Formats: sequence, structure tokens, C-alpha cells
Amino acid sequence: MPKKWLFPDDRFFDPDPLQKKTALEIYERIRALPIVSPHGHVDANLFADPAAGFGDPAEMLVLPDHYVFRVFYSQGLDLADFGIPLRSDSSETVETDHRKIWRLFCENFHLLVGTASYNWLGHEFKFVFGIDEIPDRENADRLYDELVEKLASPEFRPRALMDRFNIETICTTDGAADSLSAHQAIRAGGWTDRVRPTFRPDSVMALRSAGFRLEIERLSNASGIEITTFDDFRAALVRRREFFKTMGAVSTDHGVYKPAPKRLPKRKLEAIFARAMNGGADKSDEKKFCGHMLMEFAEMSLKDGFVMQLHPGVFRNHNRQIFDRFGADKGCDIPVRTEFTRNLRPLLNEFGNHPNFKLVLFTLDETVYSRELAPLAGHYPALRLGPPWWFNDSWNGINRFFDSVVETAGLYNLSGFIDDTRAFPSIPARHDVFRRALSNWLAKMVVRSFFGMEDAHGLARLLAYDQPKAIYGL
Repeated sequence: MPKKWLFPDDRFFDPDPLQKKTALEIYERIRALPIVSPHGHVDANLFADPAAGFGDPAEMLVLPDHYVFRVFYSQGLDLADFGIPLRSDSSETVETDHRKIWRLFCENFHLLVGTASYNWLGHEFKFVFGIDEIPDRENADRLYDELVEKLASPEFRPRALMDRFNIETICTTDGAADSLSAHQAIRAGGWTDRVRPTFRPDSVMALRSAGFRLEIERLSNASGIEITTFDDFRAALVRRREFFKTMGAVSTDHGVYKPAPKRLPKRKLEAIFARAMNGGADKSDEKKFCGHMLMEFAEMSLKDGFVMQLHPGVFRNHNRQIFDRFGADKGCDIPVRTEFTRNLRPLLNEFGNHPNFKLVLFTLDETVYSRELAPLAGHYPALRLGPPWWFNDSWNGINRFFDSVVETAGLYNLSGFIDDTRAFPSIPARHDVFRRALSNWLAKMVVRSFFGMEDAHGLARLLAYDQPKAIYGL
């Protein structure tokens, strides 16, 4: 007999009867609110063609989800057996039979128990696709066939699910030189405000990357500015931001290893950029250049109104063997200790007090929640704390976040929930976990008489819906 999903309506709430009753009352007021997703990595091409679909079950739930296959790899399974693409110059082969990939996924699904992915996927199976059974070896082929049939129907196309999920707005993440052709197609179809791009210039900041010159050429072509000097480079970025804004963008995103903004003298800046253009930039050059550019990007945001999002503190591609075989972003990025108080001081002293600047800050280093981030957000008017991100986007991670930051930062200095996902069908699950965790935490405060139910209802709506809309101007 196949095991079935356990999803009672009071799931995740505290077992104390009074707190659970209070949490359920708070949750009922926010559970059906529209979803606002101001930052994520869903592919805009999903929405460009009204007839577009997700492909087959393996394409939708296995191949793009590094949360899932990183766990499988940790148990000794080979990513190639899950169809994860190899580097273009590899002579190896990967599994191309998606039914076989799906079988392997189902046979090892139990390895996900206890992880956030297990809950997200369970929500997708049960509430999105109407499948009560937990995947395993015996039901793999039957579930595959059922999903194939459903994914082929109009009701399960991305645009239809946008409506069914009650997603009001979703923002994608797009490179500085991206043509935004998918977004142009979306706008031509009348979805002007529902799918928006986000400006992410990380690829043109990687001075030591083998593809740096190619990225500069792409930026030059996209902007119409021939880039030979740093001033050309900056002008091209400004022009691209202007274009992104015409396409509905409201924010930028910056993934940095260390958040250390610091301006460089013009002479040093030009020298570093010249070395990079000639393929001679070293690690120190790249570090200083990225630090300077954070100041430049903040200044640009002050002028064009984009919310600046900063995602620091990740050791990318930690497993060299996986990087050499499969390339970047294959589930082996690891959090590192991150210092904010001293590092962010130059940027916050220059821009943090300005009423027209907004900075949303994320971290993977939970040790800085109460020591650094809550005091910073509780002081600087321009700074808001993003929600628990990546490894911390979980029931326990959300609870630790609230307990660590609220007493110092306050609830009004939080950004509200941002799902930051590339897995479109998981968006309702992620928002539901946050809304349940938020309701449970507010209920804890109510039963302890920190504030009353009227305040709790208002705060629940604030963080689930109103705050992200207000901060990002959606």
C-alpha cells in the first residue's frame, strides 16, 4: 500500500491548544491572499508563449532543482544518472531517458524526508497535481503517466497556474546584457505588470572569468555603447538599467562573496578595468572592483529608484569535481561566515540615510541575525531585512529568523516574504510555509500577551502581502 501525504490543516502549528487555535485564526485571514513574488529565478520563457508547458515530470521537478539532486549526490548517487547536463567539452554521457530519471527520483525520494524540499514537493503533488501518494519504486511509472497527462492539459500550463496560484506579480532574474525577449513577448500578450525582470549584473563583474570579455561584448552590443574604458562600462550599465525599467523592472540583484563596498580612486579603477579587458586582472583587482561597483550601483539606484538587493556570503562551486564535470550551480554552494557591520558602513553612511534609497539585505549566516543585521535594520531608514534565504528558507529557519531579529529590528523593518525560487510549481508551497510560520509566531506572541489579536492580524497581512508590495513598489 503506497504511503500518503500527511497534510492536516493545522500542520506546523505549535501543539499547545491555545497557541494552535490562535495561529489557525490568524492564518485563515492570510492563507488566500494573493502571492507577490518580488525576487526569484523562474524562467520568463515559461510565460512568453500561452501554449508553453513544463515538459515532462523529470524536466519540471528533477533536472532544474539543485535542492533535490544535491541530497541524492550526498548519498552517493551520480548526477549524470539524473540527466544533469555535463560541460559542453565533456566526452561522458548522461541519462537521457526521462522516465528512467523519474524512476530513480521516486526510488530515492525518501532521502528527502525532513528537508524543506520534502514539504514543498509534497504540497506540489497533493495540492497542485492532486496526487495523494508519496513517490516510491512501486508507483513511479504510474505517477509519471498521470503527471504527463496532466501537464499536457491547458489547466497545467504556466499561465493557467499563475491564475490558479493567485500570483499577482512575479519577478525574474536577468543578466545585464539580456535581450529580455521573453519579457517583450509577455508584455505584447498583455501581461504588463504580472511578470517583471530584475537587473543582475554579476556576470560583467567577474573580471577573472574566462568569459569576461564575451560578457563585455554582449553588454556593449545590448547597450549600443562601445566599451573600452570604465566610463563606457558604467554608461552601458546605466543605459541597460533604463531599458529594464521600461520593461517593468523595479529592482536589482547582486550576488557577492563579501559585502565590502568601498570607492576607488578613478586612476586605480581605470587601471583595474584595463587589466581586466586585457585578461590580466587578479583576485585583488576583482575584489576591489566589486567593492567599488556596489557603491556605483547604490548611486544608480538612488537616481533610477531601483530597490537594491544584496545576496552575499556563499562559497560558490565548493566541490571542484562537480564543477569540472557539470559546471556551476549544481548544488555545491556552501554558506560562509559574513561580516556586515564594518563592511557595509561606507555604503550605509553614503546612502543609508537617504529617503529615496532602498536596500534589501539577505544572508546565509544566521549568526549575524541578532548581532549585526537586526541592529543595522533597526537604525538605517534605507535598510530592510530580506527573509530567510536558500538553506534557511524552511519552517525552522523562519522561526529562528523571527526570534533573532524582531525584538531589535521590529517587524516593520522586514521585507516580508520573498521566495527566491526557480521552481515555479513550488511557489504556493513556499508562501504557505511562511504564512503558517508567521501565524504560529504571531500566535506565540499573542498568547504571551505581547500584543493582541487585532495587531496580529494586521502584522500577518503586512508581512505576507502588503510589505513586499510597498517596498518594491508593486
